[in-house]
Amino acid sequence: MEEAIRLAVENAEQGSAGPFGAVIVKEGKIIAASSNSVTLDNDPTAHAEVNAIRKACRALGTFQLEGCEIYCSCEPCPMCLGAIYWARLDKVYYTSTKEDAALAGFDDSFIYKEIALPEPARSIPFLHAKEPEAGKEFQCWETNDTKVKY
Repeated sequence: MEEAIRLAVENAEQGSAGPFGAVIVKEGKIIAASSNSVTLDNDPTAHAEVNAIRKACRALGTFQLEGCEIYCSCEPCPMCLGAIYWARLDKVYYTSTKEDAALAGFDDSFIYKEIALPEPARSIPFLHAKEPEAGKEFQCWETNDTKVKY
């Protein structure tokens, strides 16, 4: 946790990216550590947790991080929460809360509210555009005997 906080503070002091850090550990050893690099990379998905997950997967040569834990300087946002579940991490530790983040200007409560709304009521329209070929990709996936399941 100390390393996650150190990375977050370093970013905050430099002012070059968001004040967040994350570390992934397996069997007591740090596998990957990263800070937020959204503004540095011009990438809205470059949160500390997502960056750390990407690094850990590369380091371990896998797309799932079972047997690993993530230490976050702050409670993960909805995007990072989804990434953590997709990565199959065993446990999440965090120190600051989403309320602490909101007080500093990083309020993701609107995303939770948007998810709960019906599609037509969301601030970004979600429009179902059914095409004749839609679903073919899933049929191909289901019948592909060489696919890598996840």
